[in-house]
Amino acid sequence: MTVLSETMVRPYGQPATVRSQVTVPLRFPDGFTATAEVMTFHGLSDGQEHLLLALGEWEQTLLNQGPSVKAPLVRLHSECLTGDVFGSERCDCGPQLREAVEEISAVGGFLLYLRQEGRGIGLYSKLDAYALQDQGLDTYEANVALGRGEDERDYSAAAQMLDALGAGRINLLTNNPDKVGQLAALGINVAEQVPTRVHLSEANHRYLAAKRNHTAHTIELPAAGSAAPTPAANPEVPTHDELLARVDALVPRLRERAEETERIRQVPDATIAELKQAGVFQMLAPKAVGGFGMGLETYVQVVRRLAQGCVSTAWSAGHLAEHVWMLARWPQEAQDEVFANGPAPLAAATGAPPGKAAEVTGGFTITGRWSFASGVMHSEWALLAALHGDVRMQFLVPVADLELLDVWHTAGLRGTGSNDLRAKGLFVPAHRALAWDRLAAADNPGSGIHPDPNIHIPMATFLNMVAPAAALGAAEHAIEVFRELMMVRKVKQTAQKRQADSPLAQARFSQAYGQVATARLHWEEAIRVVSGSYERRPVAFTDKERAQYRLSLGLSGAASAEAVRLILTGSGGSVHRLSHPLQRIQRDVNVLLNHTSLTMDPVLEQAGRGLLDLGFTIPAEQF
Repeated sequence: MTVLSETMVRPYGQPATVRSQVTVPLRFPDGFTATAEVMTFHGLSDGQEHLLLALGEWEQTLLNQGPSVKAPLVRLHSECLTGDVFGSERCDCGPQLREAVEEISAVGGFLLYLRQEGRGIGLYSKLDAYALQDQGLDTYEANVALGRGEDERDYSAAAQMLDALGAGRINLLTNNPDKVGQLAALGINVAEQVPTRVHLSEANHRYLAAKRNHTAHTIELPAAGSAAPTPAANPEVPTHDELLARVDALVPRLRERAEETERIRQVPDATIAELKQAGVFQMLAPKAVGGFGMGLETYVQVVRRLAQGCVSTAWSAGHLAEHVWMLARWPQEAQDEVFANGPAPLAAATGAPPGKAAEVTGGFTITGRWSFASGVMHSEWALLAALHGDVRMQFLVPVADLELLDVWHTAGLRGTGSNDLRAKGLFVPAHRALAWDRLAAADNPGSGIHPDPNIHIPMATFLNMVAPAAALGAAEHAIEVFRELMMVRKVKQTAQKRQADSPLAQARFSQAYGQVATARLHWEEAIRVVSGSYERRPVAFTDKERAQYRLSLGLSGAASAEAVRLILTGSGGSVHRLSHPLQRIQRDVNVLLNHTSLTMDPVLEQAGRGLLDLGFTIPAEQF
């Protein structure tokens, strides 16, 4: 191990400079994507061709330097051909690289890809060390037996690269205290050491244990031979109020980006990164996989508040968070796969229309074209419904295996990017296929794995909640904009200097305000009915309860839409310019009204039957 004292003079005489910069889109084998600004350098002390990948809002992190603000997140990643490229499980390098790109993209910072194969001894020597490890030596002992140092890496070039960008204060993503010590000695202020997750496999337990025992890496491992653990639970689970405060802080930026969101027809990458950083996507994930394990009350409030900023963002984020919860309902083997890289794997889900499935050796093949895949532009996985004979099933498929059809050209909710997906004869292994009835039930496979209460409720409960919550949040934003407009707007052919002074305008505002209040009361009643079922095991609804909460959700959406209609009618012609938020809200709410949870004719019919104890004319779980 290289040890530098704090008084050691830097080994390079001249600073490095940026040689070139190029934009590179990244896609990992699991479908995760990111965009990096890849930089090369002149004057690096060791003469190697090291790279720096600038990720996320990295420029902003450099502008915000100071002891009271968040420093850029940095990962020093030493090249590992076997792990990074070939997926070797003898080390944890490949998963750490993938993790680092996602974590840094979310907050802004740099991944330094350092050409120091085998802890500095080179590729051939590393493979020779592997052979010695097969004879019983650990990874450090094998290096020494080859006449090399335990760890020959020097991070002087890394310090030069950071200096060249002005990143003198950083948060370092590492479990290795030597990296912290070397950078500190080289003049880089490591404000915080951020641990990486433990990427344990059957093949790398001895390797990770050696790093923990020999060089004090911050790694917690089970005993050798025991099953690999699920990712550690998040020790910093926010409270309900803390998460909502994080979401409220995002609303001004969502409003600023609403026009861009609609124009590019998907949620901007910057917004997705902020949602990840706030923990929105992991709020429903079980605590055992690092999620927050929160319930319906928090979930719907998050969607509602996001909609006060941007309805398309609220819709997409609500469904993506909900789909993480759906993934936690699957059997263990599927969960091990999707949660391997963190507590919030993003997945689109669609069953409209269902495809066709055929059973084959080892699994199924599926064929179909699925519409309304909200959030697919940011998803690694897709949950697709298909019929196997008369049985409706759901199939878990990497998005990279599907054809994405750019068809989402709509009047409202344009920013959701709810495009189509297509597959023909696509093989899906058996562990990623599940009967819909099992997945949707209160006693789903995940309910035997996770104690979190939200996993033990019928799936339709959450599926019906996004549209009403988004409509309510949109109406609340609209009444806020209307009030501001009335206080300054002069209406033609009236005597008042501003619209707010007109008795008729005052009456219109009261009507709209009352409709928003009505929408909120119906929405809260629906949540009350659903929450009241949580204490039962298994969780189940009577027909009357199902009718009550579905009717209340429908009436809430109708009242939200009526409030928006009243507001638009009284706001003048200028609000119909595409740059004005009110016209966007109106178009978004009009599209929301066509969602099954808010389509009033069938809702009124089935709710009436349930309230009159006549029985539903469709299966209860479909209502």
